[in-house]
Amino acid sequence: MRIGTLLDEPSGPDGLRELTDQLRQSAEEGFDSAWLLHTFGADALTALAVASSQVPDIAIGTAVVPTYPRHPGALAQQARTTALAAGADRLTLGIGLSHKIVIENMFGYDFDRPARHMKEYLSVLVPLLEGGAVSYSGELYNANLGLSIPDEGRVSLLLAALGTHMLRLAGRLADGTVLWMTGATSIREHIAPAITAAAAAAERPAPRIVCVLPVLVTDDVESARQKATETFSAYGSLPSYRAMMDREGVDGPTDLAIIGSEKQVAARIEAIFEAGATEFVGSVFDGGEPALRTRALLTSLTD
Repeated sequence: MRIGTLLDEPSGPDGLRELTDQLRQSAEEGFDSAWLLHTFGADALTALAVASSQVPDIAIGTAVVPTYPRHPGALAQQARTTALAAGADRLTLGIGLSHKIVIENMFGYDFDRPARHMKEYLSVLVPLLEGGAVSYSGELYNANLGLSIPDEGRVSLLLAALGTHMLRLAGRLADGTVLWMTGATSIREHIAPAITAAAAAAERPAPRIVCVLPVLVTDDVESARQKATETFSAYGSLPSYRAMMDREGVDGPTDLAIIGSEKQVAARIEAIFEAGATEFVGSVFDGGEPALRTRALLTSLTD
């Protein structure tokens, strides 16, 4: 099993140094990969470029960079520069639509026809990530350009996809998907079948399915569930995640958080792989002894 960890977002004047220390610790502990959110703090790709340039070997990824705020050519340029700083074949660029409340209310873009947006976005982004030039004219994007960044190895591309149309795009045009607030039932019955069929129809390799979920090994399950509710409850109100929770038959994000003893947590993670995930990334949402136990368990599960 390939196991990764979600890094803390940089904050404060020492944030990038602390991120580098986190990445180094994750590599030394034996995690296969380390991933960084992209919200409203430090730019994820820039932060990973700094940290990975000082910490070798461990794979890195974004989960995920929203597409609307930047042109696909600009994102390709930044991603390939980050890959150059990190070294060959280490970076996975995870991208996604974000949510209507963010894109319309905060950035001021029209969130209408998101699948059309993503199809055109990928039509420009993918050739540039692969080192070629692109000439594309669509309804939303136009691009005639190439990049002169030195060969930095391949940048793997994952698309955050939960709905059927987005999963088909991920299977046809990307290397797979990165998931959040999505459990084993949804992966087995919806995610894996849809994206795998799309990849096969496009004669592409079997897709990566990276599942990111909150996780904590603890003897005090009730306190951990309360902490999970405080930390993640907002995701239950976002339509795309709410649809996955309904598929799972759970009330909210707390029920998707993986909480319990080492044996209980390991069993739930193994079920996620059995459902079709190819990688699991743990968001360890508390500190102290539970965090140490959680990280030790996660690394014990790596191949």
